[in-house]
Amino acid sequence: MSDAVKVGFVAFSTALRGVLVVFCDDALKFGEATRKALGKASDTVKRAAAANQFKGKSGSTLDIPAPEGIKAERLIVVGVGKAADIKEKDFLKFGGVTAGKLNAASEAVTVIAELPEGAMQADSAAAIASGVRLRAYKFDRYKTKKKDGENGELRADVSIAVEDVAAARKAFNPASHVVDGVIIARELVNEPPNVLYPVEFARRASQLKKLGVDVEVLDVKEMKKLGMGALLGVAQGSTQPGRTVIMRWNGGKKGDQPVAFVGKGVCFDTGGISIKGAASMEDMKGDMGGAACVVGLMHALAARKAKVNAVGAIGLVENMPDGNAQRPGDIVTSMSGQTIEIINTDAEGRLVLADVLWYVAKNFKPKFMVDLATLTGAIMVALGTEYAGMFSNNDELADRLSKIGTETGERVWRMPLGPEYDKQIDSQFADMKNTGGRHGGSITAAQFLQRFVDNTPWAHLDVAGTAMGAPKTDINHSWGSGYGVRLLDRLVSEYYEATK
Repeated sequence: MSDAVKVGFVAFSTALRGVLVVFCDDALKFGEATRKALGKASDTVKRAAAANQFKGKSGSTLDIPAPEGIKAERLIVVGVGKAADIKEKDFLKFGGVTAGKLNAASEAVTVIAELPEGAMQADSAAAIASGVRLRAYKFDRYKTKKKDGENGELRADVSIAVEDVAAARKAFNPASHVVDGVIIARELVNEPPNVLYPVEFARRASQLKKLGVDVEVLDVKEMKKLGMGALLGVAQGSTQPGRTVIMRWNGGKKGDQPVAFVGKGVCFDTGGISIKGAASMEDMKGDMGGAACVVGLMHALAARKAKVNAVGAIGLVENMPDGNAQRPGDIVTSMSGQTIEIINTDAEGRLVLADVLWYVAKNFKPKFMVDLATLTGAIMVALGTEYAGMFSNNDELADRLSKIGTETGERVWRMPLGPEYDKQIDSQFADMKNTGGRHGGSITAAQFLQRFVDNTPWAHLDVAGTAMGAPKTDINHSWGSGYGVRLLDRLVSEYYEATK
């Protein structure tokens, strides 16, 4: 895991080191501890702010090298805007902004976690620390040379000065494991497809055993025995055999219904016989973003010892166009017994999910089930890259996901489901077709998946626009975003609080 930043907590009274980072509001006001640390440098800040037209806007920065009056190599002032307007997720952003201003070379950094009205709460200081680590992540292990001016991986020793060190450390302990989960998901998405193929992906997921996760890997022979004809139909065109991985974290009471998460893991997607155009096909190494999220989530739950029973299941395949690949017109039989006419072999993710969703619903009878998939380009046409598309058969689950998405910044937008769309995927020759054409493409894909969840409360997140290649943010400059780990970890936490 690529993570060279060390983050710890110290008391306000601790001596400053290296780079000093402080926070001010839109009136350029500082908290008491910050004013004490700045001393005579406060006048320097005022002059520099006037010269640079720095107004303390949320996320803006003022960078002062070798500031007079304090023993700091640099002084970075981060604006927080109006104190009354600060939201929970903003502290994560402030941490990311801080990391974005640091140099790649190893350096000591002191961040004073204080707002003008007083010390930040422990959770807020922990969010600052999480934001620093998330922004600092960089995937460059395959580069042997750096271009002039190109920043390498950030290496820094960051001390966050807080009012209550013990409380901050306690708050950051579970948060740090969630950050680890996000970074794991990013690593998986960023890996090249010649390195991360289904068997290797399954091997990496199996490393969760070290945290106490029960991991079962189903090979082709076992999947055939189970009747997973939809998933295997996709996998048959590749020399790399498919795998299904079932991960179980038993942190709740024995016998309690688990919650379940299912991820699409197409390690590379050529489109199969319905082959994609060459332009940007290299991006299809990220067509396993849903599966990556599930592995990262299961890591987070196990590492922070979440008091819940959880199942994570991923279907891993390559979709390739060799002589053994399935053809348009083929009919496959899913594990559920329902038959599927293949219209377009590039509508493969739903075939993988169909069997894994059915397996989880029938074998574990979860309290609720959420799947994540880089499923359709249509969802990007509808929502761009700011929201994941959410489809659900359960209003309570959908409402909770919407609320948490707003709180965490991993936003979802509910899209419609309805029997009227089913006619687009009805088949003349089988129980259904695997695609319903251009119109409402993300909706008909969700309608297809709904046929494999039985009566389980379920939500489908189409993360095609958010899991890979999304615009850079204050907390992510990686191609693979790790989208969904923070969202679903919070969902699990709220579920536990609501049911304990």
